Formats: sequence, C-alpha cells, structure tokens
Amino acid sequence: MPSASFTYEPVGATRDDLSFCPPGFHPMHVRTRIGEGPEVFRRAAEAVLTWEMHRAMGVGIDATADRAAPDVDVTVTLAGLIKAPCRIVWTVEESRRAGWAYGTLTGHPECGEEAFVVDRTGDGTVWLTVAAFSKAAKWYARAGGAATRGLQHAYARRCGTVLRRLCADEEQL
Repeated sequence: MPSASFTYEPVGATRDDLSFCPPGFHPMHVRTRIGEGPEVFRRAAEAVLTWEMHRAMGVGIDATADRAAPDVDVTVTLAGLIKAPCRIVWTVEESRRAGWAYGTLTGHPECGEEAFVVDRTGDGTVWLTVAAFSKAAKWYARAGGAATRGLQHAYARRCGTVLRRLCADEEQL
C-alpha cells in the first residue's frame, strides 16, 4: 500500500475533463500538434506511457514501474535539485487516446494534478495535451509566483517539442 499522501482534492479530477480546475488552483492547458497517422499515434503513446518523453527532456524519472499505471509512484527530479514525488491516479489506453495523470504527494513543491494525453483526431492528426491544476506548496514555489507558472507552461510546451522530435521518423513512413 502506498505510504505518502496526496496533497490535494479531488484526486483524479482530470480523467473526465482535462480543463477541470478547482477553486484556489491555477489551470494549465497546452496542446501541441505531434504529427499525423496511426504510427505517429502509436509511437507517441508509447513514449508517454513509458516515461521516454520525460527522460528525453532531461528530467530524472524514478518510477516503481516501467509503464504508467494507477498507483505507480513517480519522483520527477528537475535540475538534479528539485524532487517532486507523485502518484499515477489514472491511465487511458484506447485506439485513439492514451496517457495518464499524476497527483502530487507530500514533499512536492506544487499541489495538484497533471495529465499527459496523446490523442488522434478524426482527420488523423496526433496531439499531445498537457493539462494541470496546481498551486504552490513549498515556499520557493510560492516565492516564484507567476514565474513558477510560466516555467510550468514552458515545461508543457517542451513536452510537445520533444515528443514531436521522438515521433518524426514515424511520420515519414
């Protein structure tokens, strides 16, 4: 049984609505076009579900499983200094949608939930959506204010850039 506690409620709220944001939290919703076609979707989904996208961004990932699944604990390390413990709260693996969300645990500099979802629309376009609701939990995140939120948005945009690069060869097929 996982020992650390979630630092927010409602846990799992992004499952049905990626734009959900409870009162007192800051919303984030960044959508990036990755490419087109079923092979791009397959590659993007696998990169997101296996932490490959995150690792390719240069962040440390220490997870209790090789693939995202509910109740998997994940610690994200930024710049070798900031450790952000999280737990997967939901996953989805469907023919046109794949991804997961994690929620913050005690010790995370932020408080909230963040989702990484790849979807393939009716016209075949593959998108990555990074959506979150969060608020500062540690003093340095509070001190950063709007700059902290700006860094979160930059991170989400970088996820899309890195995933597009990882999938570039698939689009050529």
